[in-house]
Amino acid sequence: MKKLSLLLLFVLVTFFTQSQTIHLFDGKSLDGWYMDVPDLEADSSLRIPFIIRDGLLVSLGTPQGHLITEKEYDNYTLELDYRFVGEPGNCGILVHASAPRALYDMFPKSIEVQLMHSNAGDFWCIEQNIEVEGMEARRGPKENWGVNGNKERRIKNLTDDSEKPLGEWNHIKIRCNGDKITVWLNGDLVNDGFNATATRGKIALQAEGAEVEFKNVTLTGL
Repeated sequence: MKKLSLLLLFVLVTFFTQSQTIHLFDGKSLDGWYMDVPDLEADSSLRIPFIIRDGLLVSLGTPQGHLITEKEYDNYTLELDYRFVGEPGNCGILVHASAPRALYDMFPKSIEVQLMHSNAGDFWCIEQNIEVEGMEARRGPKENWGVNGNKERRIKNLTDDSEKPLGEWNHIKIRCNGDKITVWLNGDLVNDGFNATATRGKIALQAEGAEVEFKNVTLTGL
């Protein structure tokens, strides 16, 4: 009976620990994150591209680089709100990030969930790979696929009109479950991948040319 009670306690503790939601951004500091910005490393007089403004996490877009979690994660749902400030442009969320500057001496080894205006929800393969249904229609001829260089690394999303008008907040939800990555944008399923070559790693936000605001950055274990 005692062994059964201890086993039940273990199961309950494990369940609540795994399903706990944590805030990756507290609205006040960048605790739990670090920056990898090659140009800033070379010239410390350049502006810092990731700042906090009015309780929001802001990617100023330049100099280009990444804001990366200190911890690694697996089997989780990541949710956040984002919007472009001023002119729309490019940005992204990287999951399962590992080796730094693995592509073009800039991008960490990872799988990117694209936030680029009009293309939000695309996958980009960065020294890692993932598959989707109807792969050739969404990635191009199979002989051109790859995870680096000039290979076809982009896998187009499933919808054309899931983004909110410029200036409005978009809500993105990314579920990483084993080798599967599923993405919803404003409630629409926009990508659904499987056989990912990575299942664990850090999470990164990009500075990639455009100013973007983020809020409500949460992670819930599965």
